[in-house]
Amino acid sequence: MSDKPKSSFELAMERLRQKDAEAGVTVVPLTDEQRAAIAEVRNAAQAKLAHAEVMHQSERLRAADAESLAVMDDGYRRDRERIIADREAQIEKIRRGTPTGG
Repeated sequence: MSDKPKSSFELAMERLRQKDAEAGVTVVPLTDEQRAAIAEVRNAAQAKLAHAEVMHQSERLRAADAESLAVMDDGYRRDRERIIADREAQIEKIRRGTPTGG
């Protein structure tokens, strides 16, 4: 054991690990394949988000009135939420070791 005192961060992490151990939670490190798959999912989602942003900005320029602009903004917000939710669901499947299916 080192003579150096532990930081508050290290102490907090120790407590969290102890609580996890008491609760029966086990931490399984990700494999290289899982890391690569997660990176691929994140990159694909980022590309979809960028595409949605470009399309939304293009549509905004053609908006005829405030009402149609509000409808477009709402649609864009829903698209972003869906893309992010899909990304997170795919990442969770990868973490669990479940195939994502494309």
